[in-house]
Amino acid sequence: METNNTQNMEEKIRRIVNWLKDYKEKSRQKGFVLGLSGGIDSSVVAHLIMRACPQNSLGVIMPAGNKPQDREDAIAAAKSSRLPYIEVDLTQYRQGLFDEITKALLQKGYQSGDTQMVRGNLGARLRMTTLYAVGGHLGYLVVGTDNAAESYTGYFTKYGDGGVDILPISHLTKGEVFAMGRYLGVPEQILTKAPSAGFFHEQTDESEMGVSYDDIDAFLRGEPVTENKKAIIEHLHRISEHKRIMPPAFKK
Repeated sequence: METNNTQNMEEKIRRIVNWLKDYKEKSRQKGFVLGLSGGIDSSVVAHLIMRACPQNSLGVIMPAGNKPQDREDAIAAAKSSRLPYIEVDLTQYRQGLFDEITKALLQKGYQSGDTQMVRGNLGARLRMTTLYAVGGHLGYLVVGTDNAAESYTGYFTKYGDGGVDILPISHLTKGEVFAMGRYLGVPEQILTKAPSAGFFHEQTDESEMGVSYDDIDAFLRGEPVTENKKAIIEHLHRISEHKRIMPPAFKK
């Protein structure tokens, strides 16, 4: 059984790696650039792109006011995958831009909305802007890290972590991502931490979504979940449809 599990995992990884190689060649780009958050998804993708393109892959660690531990975990992920990385601290830029936008609105009499969420999404979009700038310099594709649960529920920032060139693990449930991470040798400190976008203090993915990854994974596998959890998952999918399609265009 252990041998079969190992063979199955190797086959899953081989198919993703070959797909990454093929897409890079077809797109005529030199390599891959990845934002390293210190979470399980980006850690797994770091290993995958290093298998696909070890000579031309780069990680970017982008603190934006999140916990110092996230930076340490991101470095640990880079070391475990042997992914070269650079650091670009976005903290002052995110706060400065947020303050300027808020000031401009207030001067014209507009009221500020959900400032916590706006600040968080602003950080996600600054990170993606940074990755595309790095990718532009190097001729690298920007690699996304969304898994199947996040893709289905829309748990990503539109034009932030959702704005990428390629998604190698969006077919994997969160549980499958963790299993692949254990197999690939992702550090234990990452495997055991609660998934979080790091938008604000003590934020976790599951508390924000209102449903656990286990429940979403079960739903995606067609397994029974409670009516309440099913309703939450379907609601998240419905209200996030705009994130998964091109913007509507007027047709004359």
